Amino acid sequence: VPQSPSAGMAPPALDFLNIHSDKDKDYLVQTEGAEWSAASQAGGVHRRMIQRLGGEVARATTVVRFDPNQSFPRHTHGGGEEFMVLDGHWHDEYGSFGKYTYIRNYIGSG
Repeated sequence: VPQSPSAGMAPPALDFLNIHSDKDKDYLVQTEGAEWSAASQAGGVHRRMIQRLGGEVARATTVVRFDPNQSFPRHTHGGGEEFMVLDGHWHDEYGSFGKYTYIRNYIGSG
């Protein structure tokens, strides 16, 4: 299984990126040592790229960290969205969801 060649480096600006997106290949991405990059839409929101095909709007798998009391601007998900809360709580119009909650938002949600 190939390992990520950029495991300790922050990814470039979000122009078009092609990171581990070949679905015919296996990848092992160890995110523990990867740099956090600031999300361009919100201060206090950081991400570690695992897989991405596209620019700011993309098919992507990402670890996201929110600083305390931070939020992300409302946006839509043309391809849907799914995530798991790893620590703390996720708050949205549907409620407050704690550690290990899995959330899947439908295509076009926002």
